[in-house]
Amino acid sequence: MGYPDTATGFMHVDAKNWTKFEKQEIEHRANFSVVKFPLKPFEDSDIDVAIDCCGVCGSDVHKISGGWGDHHIPLCVGHEIIGRAVKVGPSVSWCKVGDRVGVGAQIAADLTCKNCKAGEENYCPNGVDTYDSAYPDGTISQGGYSSHVRAHQQFVFPIPEKLSSEDAAPMMCAGLTVFSPLKRLGCGPGKHVAVVGIGGLGHYAVLFAAAMGAEVTAISHSPSKKDDAYKLGAKNFISQKDDPKWFEKYPFEFDYIINTAKAVDTFNLKMFLSTLKVMGKFHNVGMPEHALPELHFQDFAGNGSYIGTSHIGNRTEMLEMLQLAAEKGVKSWVQEVEISPEGCKEVVERVYNNENVRYRLCLTNYDKAFGKRY
Repeated sequence: MGYPDTATGFMHVDAKNWTKFEKQEIEHRANFSVVKFPLKPFEDSDIDVAIDCCGVCGSDVHKISGGWGDHHIPLCVGHEIIGRAVKVGPSVSWCKVGDRVGVGAQIAADLTCKNCKAGEENYCPNGVDTYDSAYPDGTISQGGYSSHVRAHQQFVFPIPEKLSSEDAAPMMCAGLTVFSPLKRLGCGPGKHVAVVGIGGLGHYAVLFAAAMGAEVTAISHSPSKKDDAYKLGAKNFISQKDDPKWFEKYPFEFDYIINTAKAVDTFNLKMFLSTLKVMGKFHNVGMPEHALPELHFQDFAGNGSYIGTSHIGNRTEMLEMLQLAAEKGVKSWVQEVEISPEGCKEVVERVYNNENVRYRLCLTNYDKAFGKRY
């Protein structure tokens, strides 16, 4: 049995040996095997996507390495998906078979709760993540290191012609994760935005904040990233390594800080808060595996500052981000790796070890792995 009842993918099957993508109950290919997994029942508002490429997110690594706790096994990760629609439900009016589309980190929601009705479906209490979530019928969602994905039309997005698939793929999660708070915070001309961490998320924060017209200051522990920061659109660069007391030069400077570094649990947050303007915001999108350091309300009182976080973004923000990227020529810094058992192992190890990633990885050449599917 195969598509449309099952898809095939490269699956994580061993919590102790999490970088190995095992050959299990399988469909044999030329030089490797792929694992079969069931797709949830097709509904009238669903779209099936034959995947062409998939970005590699830090969430993939946090999940299969156990950093975020227990998870379903076997599991196919990946939620930065670009492909072609190969089946479109009768209730879908905006998409047709053959259209190039993307799927991000969320794949379904109840669409009836107060958050969904307010256009905040990314905060739906009954939302379904693209992988490692249970549908009402018990099917476990599986991600984009696979041949196909099935998603509700609300979570499938048209990709502008000006964006290549490989550039667009990591925008489906990483790009949206930083664009949404930038948009909601009011990023634009006249604003001064600091971006902490110039990596997979951070490079998008610099790209999009600059494209939105803000002045951007990049803050990094790596002096070697100075040239990259300027190429991405930053106007200023701060090396914390070279100047440990950098914050003393920037009192009441930033409208908001976008932190993309996952090591935020090691930060002296009071130092960062002191650089915010009155009522400024420290917004965190780099999710650490450990608790934050101790803070007191007094740490916020000197400028009335805030600290918070967010969860991906909604459909409106995704469409606006993709259009902005197309219009402004925002181009991902992406490195391509052919999907295979070895390729999957390589990318998760490189992300885990922060090894030569500038600044996103994308799995490609899906036709070789899964055959031509449209």
